[in-house]
Amino acid sequence: MADISLTPTEAFGHQSDSRWSGLVPIGRQFLRALPLAALVLGVAVILNFALPRLAPGDPIDFLVPAEQANAISAEQREQLAGSYGLNGSEWEQFTRYLGNLVQGDLGISTRHGRPVTSLLAERLPWTLLLVGTSVLLSTLIGAALGFRSAWRRGTRSDVRTLTGVMVADSFPPFFVALLLMLLFSVQLKLLPVFGALPGTEAQGLAFAFEVARRAVLPIAALTLAGLGSAYLVARSSAVSELGEDYVTMAAAKGLDPSGVRRHARRNALVPVWTVAMLNVGALFGGAAPVETVFSYPGLGRLIYESVLSRDYPVLQGCFLLIALGVIAANLVAELVYPFLDPRVRRPGKVGG
Repeated sequence: MADISLTPTEAFGHQSDSRWSGLVPIGRQFLRALPLAALVLGVAVILNFALPRLAPGDPIDFLVPAEQANAISAEQREQLAGSYGLNGSEWEQFTRYLGNLVQGDLGISTRHGRPVTSLLAERLPWTLLLVGTSVLLSTLIGAALGFRSAWRRGTRSDVRTLTGVMVADSFPPFFVALLLMLLFSVQLKLLPVFGALPGTEAQGLAFAFEVARRAVLPIAALTLAGLGSAYLVARSSAVSELGEDYVTMAAAKGLDPSGVRRHARRNALVPVWTVAMLNVGALFGGAAPVETVFSYPGLGRLIYESVLSRDYPVLQGCFLLIALGVIAANLVAELVYPFLDPRVRRPGKVGG
């Protein structure tokens, strides 16, 4: 017999706990991911400091004109290095770097003579435009093509799609960027070749349209770079789900094929989401050659310029920002997993 001794407050509290109890494992899962994220960030900070200094060359050599290289004394050279925080031993530079990093100070660019934070603030929005749009497009297009191939696996349509995606995925991003430039800018003259901003004083919608036109080719190159992984994972995951018992049971009970595919598609989205988050980091790395080809003023172009001039502070700032973006993407993935797959909210009941 039902227990009617509960007060309205107790009954409401009991119902509320039942409603929100599924969020508790989500929070625990996220908290478990934080120590690993902190460890990865610590390793990234160390590598971020060490890698630029492993490259040959000295930033001070790029600050002094060649004709004056023999004219400055050792004291003047040390004073010039000290103005950019590059004096002292590497251990002293590292401790100084950590202290400034805690205060949000990324140093002064040796090439531009400006704070690194202001340079990153200028360049980051352009890279976010390219990477964010290309991740979205590559995930949506790749997943759609992958699910379509899974529903038609073994057919000529599946083979053609698989072959086409693999051929497109086999070319590096910078080579795809050159091909797109040759076709759409040089031959067809449909899109601009270089830069992100229009040369004229365009405003409002005209300005936005010109910016979008200049972003089409870089976004297309990065989208093709991330398309293959999204397609393969979506196709493999959907094929695997179609072989599960619940799909067989649903089809045996008379559920129409579109309904069966809808259920299989939802469960197949979890690995697709994982690939999308991994593509964030991959496309940040791929943005450097693509932005260089199109002279696009993003982080990738800034990294290329800083490598040539041995601009340690800017390289450290760029690499740290990319590492933070990848870590943040992984944490977002941890938060979204339970909403894509309810089994993650009940780890003790999976398989039971």
